[in-house]
Amino acid sequence: MIVPIDKPRGWTSFDVIRKVRSISGEKKVGHAGTLDPFAEGILVVGIGRHSTKQLRDLSLQEKEYEASLRLGIETDTLDPEGRIVAKKAIPELTENKIIEVFRVLTGFIEQTPPMYSAKKINGIRLYQLARQNIEVKRDPVRVEIKSLTLKSYSRDTIDFVVSCSKGTYIRQLGADIAHALGTVGHLISLKRVRVENFTLEDCKSLEELSESWLSITA
Repeated sequence: MIVPIDKPRGWTSFDVIRKVRSISGEKKVGHAGTLDPFAEGILVVGIGRHSTKQLRDLSLQEKEYEASLRLGIETDTLDPEGRIVAKKAIPELTENKIIEVFRVLTGFIEQTPPMYSAKKINGIRLYQLARQNIEVKRDPVRVEIKSLTLKSYSRDTIDFVVSCSKGTYIRQLGADIAHALGTVGHLISLKRVRVENFTLEDCKSLEELSESWLSITA
């Protein structure tokens, strides 16, 4: 069974997997693409051996996110959970200036994976090294930003929607937007709203999954 779950903010992707295992009684449970703990939205979950085999193809598909970028402050995690590592004045923003930066960052771009990420180098996840204050060289990765749309902006915040390929770090994209505008920044919210043809409207909460599973097995 393939089930899109609406992951709550504050949960890790593995927290959701552990909960689904508990609800379903299935040991073979996986997901099609990690979401950061501070992020929320669609986590596509496969329950059972046959379904988990389908997750690889789903993980390769286009994803869409809604994000809010706070300018002027950078954290080591590039999200609200990290410690502040830089502050910089925010230049005056205009819609045209932001849209021009979005245009430059749309298409195939090179992106350096953040130190606080699950990417492995020499078999060790980067976030494990980052927690030990160890920084290592990371090779840039080619990703595709398929569309980047401005929703709204204020003096210090930009809200945007991005559709992108597998492997894109939206936290890093936020930092790149800030740098291109002449300042620094970090994401203060992130929601995955689409994975290929799955949307938030298709999602179940963990409570709904539990209730529907009980009705199936009753």
